[in-house]
Amino acid sequence: MQRYLISFDDGAMDHIAEADFPAVGDASHAVVQQAKDAGVWIFGGGLERQQASIVATDGTVTDGPFAETKAVVGGFSIIEVPSRDDALEWAARIAAACRCAQEVREIMFDPLS
Repeated sequence: MQRYLISFDDGAMDHIAEADFPAVGDASHAVVQQAKDAGVWIFGGGLERQQASIVATDGTVTDGPFAETKAVVGGFSIIEVPSRDDALEWAARIAAACRCAQEVREIMFDPLS
């Protein structure tokens, strides 16, 4: 089994009318429940639209990244499935529910983490 990060950029859902958000939320929650029922759901959520902080190796904290200049994650799901094809199928379900494209990336396995 492999774990996959399914994510979308901040602002990817800006095209959705405010009145449609309850339906999008219901659809998204339904897909999450399906993933939980299928035993593939690990964790996920949306990220607050806010300024992030960058902590350097020496502990110095600076502002960034800036949404105007760099894509930042707006929401994500982590699933565990047998294959990339399975991850792509779940991403398609999430994309339809959220009404925005999803990026799919395999998470590297590290037995010590």
